Amino acid sequence: DYAAGTDYEAGALPLLPSRVDQAVIAIVRVGVALLWVQNVGWKTPPDFGQGDPPSGLYQSASYAVSHEVFHPYAWLVDRLVLPNFMFFGWMVLLVEASLGAFLLIGLATRFWALVGVAQTVVIMLSVLHAPHEWYWSYFLMVLVHLALFATSAGRYAGLDGLLRPAWQRSPSRRARWLVRAS
Repeated sequence: DYAAGTDYEAGALPLLPSRVDQAVIAIVRVGVALLWVQNVGWKTPPDFGQGDPPSGLYQSASYAVSHEVFHPYAWLVDRLVLPNFMFFGWMVLLVEASLGAFLLIGLATRFWALVGVAQTVVIMLSVLHAPHEWYWSYFLMVLVHLALFATSAGRYAGLDGLLRPAWQRSPSRRARWLVRAS
């Protein structure tokens, strides 16, 4: 039976059988999505803070060099990211806006939760030793993204929950990927 740990076919039983549990994880997913959406607001194109004095995203990225956390990462930022900052600024904006949007609607949530872990680690490697940073906030962000991944949070009040049955019936490669990503 379910309590004894017998393996059921994917989708046969919900991961979170209680409606309260499902509602809580959906609220957490939406809250994390709104955090990413709000954070996009200070990553302003076209220069992303690359002025004199530096500000915004550029200043944050430069902390990876001036307040080094991990030498190989600082070297990469100094030699690759900062000299090509316009490209990286647009990529950060695109990734974080997508993170917020996909988590908000609950589509491919497990995939985007892993992207959230990766993006949080990148941010952490940039600003962990910067002035006035609370390092626990980054560890908490990693943990909450892992929780969204582990609970397949988009299956509750998200598009993953609505579309997953159709993806499971489809023989297409894209549908198989979406089943795993949901």
